[in-house]
Amino acid sequence: MKDATDTRARSDAAALRSHALTPITEIAVNPWQSLAERAIEPNGYYLPEWELAVNASAQGRTDASTLSAWNDDRLIGLMPVISMWRAYRIPLPALVSAHPYGTLCVPPLDREMAKDAAAQLLRQSRNAGAHALILRDMALDGAAMQSFAEVLQRDGLRPHVLHSNLRACLDATRNADELLHDALGTKKLKELRRLRHRLAEHGAVCFEVARSPKDVAAALKIFLALEASGWKGARGTALAQNDGDISFIRRATAALAASNQCEIVTLRTGDTPVAAGIVLRHQDRAFFFKIGVDERFAKTSPGVQLTLELTRHLCADPAIASADSTASPDHPMINPIWRGRFAIGDVLIPLRSGDPVVAMIRTALSLRKLAREPARQVVQFIRKRRQRSA
Repeated sequence: MKDATDTRARSDAAALRSHALTPITEIAVNPWQSLAERAIEPNGYYLPEWELAVNASAQGRTDASTLSAWNDDRLIGLMPVISMWRAYRIPLPALVSAHPYGTLCVPPLDREMAKDAAAQLLRQSRNAGAHALILRDMALDGAAMQSFAEVLQRDGLRPHVLHSNLRACLDATRNADELLHDALGTKKLKELRRLRHRLAEHGAVCFEVARSPKDVAAALKIFLALEASGWKGARGTALAQNDGDISFIRRATAALAASNQCEIVTLRTGDTPVAAGIVLRHQDRAFFFKIGVDERFAKTSPGVQLTLELTRHLCADPAIASADSTASPDHPMINPIWRGRFAIGDVLIPLRSGDPVVAMIRTALSLRKLAREPARQVVQFIRKRRQRSA
């Protein structure tokens, strides 16, 4: 607050600190990138190249604000946020993690000053007029969540988990063949080899990894076409079906490929691509963003075949220790292959002790979930049927 009235010349960082909420476009890329390198917990979806591309054009995800934490001119914490009205259509005073397309909203906190960063983000939320902060898609046992919990405990508060589930992940430090054998067993692997031989009847099966910006751009065209050709295209949710989403994914993948933080993997039979996936990389973790398959080859399980190859690829990379599937908790394709699990969920953080508004916010979210649950179950049933064909 002192910075807001100081008549001396101020740095850009000090100017940002004078406001509780800042448009995300006003956060300079260099300090954000530096923070990402020092982040206590990896999240490829809050890298600046990705989130700024999302914010610029992705359908329904533009114009986010940020809470930011600073130590002098060093950015030590960052959280993209939107209002509760925008997130849930609930007119109550809370801020909510801005969804970065990928299903992980762990904010980057400087590993050397994580608790200080968390405290500043909470204080800025209060200064913005919020009574609660809702952290969506948080790794519940992760270092970032632990930092928030310790700050809250110090202030006599505690976080409330709104809902949680277990998500598939890969221990990439293991030998791939041993891991796959333990996960699938001899009989299932034999069946998958048989299906691969059937796929090879159309041409030699080849697994390709695009890394350079030029190769990623070419592979992205293949991915977009595959995704739009399948059930996502029929449902109208393929990236290629929205101009804003196309602009976002082109910009994001090109920018991250330039820093070796994006790969697109493709499985071909002969000259025909049958499956492709986008993979982000941050620190020692990979993030399996999306997959697209040619459903004409559904009987050979091209999505599974691609995931087997991706598993071998990641396990062979000494720079990668783990991979987040970023998939739904009951995903029928990835869950049997990647048998690791970690808890993820939405967390409500009260910003004042004994605040009755927080109880109103929790009740409103519970009622919303209750009203939406039947429709969600129908959608999940349809998705499972379609994903099994991949």
